[in-house]
Amino acid sequence: MGSTLIEKILSDHSAIDLGDRRRLIYIDRIFLHERTGSIALQSLQESGRQVARPQQVFCTMDHIVDTFPGRGDETLMPSGTQFIQATRKEAHHAGIHLFDVRDENQGIAHVVAAEQGIALPGLTLVCPDSHTCTLGGLGALAWGIGSTEAEHALTTRTLELRIAKTLRVNFEGTLGFGVTAKDMILHLIAQHGADGGAGYVVEFAGSAIRALDVEQRMTLCNMAVEFSAVSGLIAPDEKTIDYVRDRPFSPRGEQWDKAVAYWQQLRSDDDAVFDREISIDVSTIAPAISWGINPEQTIAVDASIPAPIGEKSAYMQKAIDYIKLKPGTPIAGTPIDAAFIGSCTNSRLSDLRAVAEFLQDKHIAPGVAAVCVPGSTQVKRAAEAEGLHLIFQRAGFEWRESGCSMCFYAGGETFGAGKRVVSTTNRNFENRQGPGVKTHIASPLTVAASAVAGAITDPRQMLTEQAPTRREHQL
Repeated sequence: MGSTLIEKILSDHSAIDLGDRRRLIYIDRIFLHERTGSIALQSLQESGRQVARPQQVFCTMDHIVDTFPGRGDETLMPSGTQFIQATRKEAHHAGIHLFDVRDENQGIAHVVAAEQGIALPGLTLVCPDSHTCTLGGLGALAWGIGSTEAEHALTTRTLELRIAKTLRVNFEGTLGFGVTAKDMILHLIAQHGADGGAGYVVEFAGSAIRALDVEQRMTLCNMAVEFSAVSGLIAPDEKTIDYVRDRPFSPRGEQWDKAVAYWQQLRSDDDAVFDREISIDVSTIAPAISWGINPEQTIAVDASIPAPIGEKSAYMQKAIDYIKLKPGTPIAGTPIDAAFIGSCTNSRLSDLRAVAEFLQDKHIAPGVAAVCVPGSTQVKRAAEAEGLHLIFQRAGFEWRESGCSMCFYAGGETFGAGKRVVSTTNRNFENRQGPGVKTHIASPLTVAASAVAGAITDPRQMLTEQAPTRREHQL
């Protein structure tokens, strides 16, 4: 019997078999951020231990830092400045690589790790952030950890891991016009539940996955954790190899050749057996949008709010009470107060290109506040070099510095209490974007269309088949 991709990576990184499906796993790369990084580094120092291999540890300022133009250490978040300064101090003391507030390579951890070549196919990478699984889009086995686990990994370069079951999700067919990778993962979660991947590491496979570009793959893997999976990943291919080529931390010369030879073997064997499989015909997927307080509570943008039924009726009613929408009514046409494009889910250059193409000669509706936050300073500069920021600004969007921004609320940035926001982020929990904020998560195209219309809108109504590059820029 052959091996799955997941089993191959774990086998290559297994240090000790601890029994009972537990192994001590070698960790290749560790990524920290200022919200928790300083805590782990300070604790390590106080215990008299050191970072075992500083050159394999990275840290960025992304969670707490403000995204307003000209920003520095000062933040809206209470105590945010202290977090930033403490992280800087501890990172320098530990000798790890820091992407500081004004560093030209600063950005959201999972965006920076990919664009800098820190995350590579077949590597194990951990970060104190649940959306570290984003990097599975490159074929890395990446997952989120806590501060205590971060300390262990920092000082030993290993972590104990209970080996999860394997799940392959096969996306087959061709995506419809205006349908994106974000819609694919929202569809999966809506159909199989927010706990559908619990206890599994998921491999995303199939013809529709192979057709996606690498940044779309990262969007899809980003939300594996919203499916309750340990992580999600996609087998690397020539697209992946081209993507990681010549990145700052990618291998060079002879090491590159050896790495490529290894990466080309990183795929599940034809006779590999998964613990579970799911198959989805992507031609049945429409642009999706969440209606409730969990990514599972998602429907097609041209559908109606469901009525509370079944064993989840009480939770559905709780969502309806919070989101203040009436069952049986179409979600399209629901007025919005704000639109947000950003986060580790949808803030890469290809995302911004697609939205800018859509926004050309359009303007957001009166009364709608709209913000675009690039995923990294490199993404921001590249977008500005192409003039994308001018399109966003002419359309009425604020153009910000890089950071997590309004993906979550920690006493910092928000559109205001109780506002209804359509957002490219990954979570729509109660108060996720601020007190009482009603968050509807969707693809960049759906967010942009809704901002222009002033209400939740099916982007297909505003798209035309006349743009030959449209599919190339879909996310």
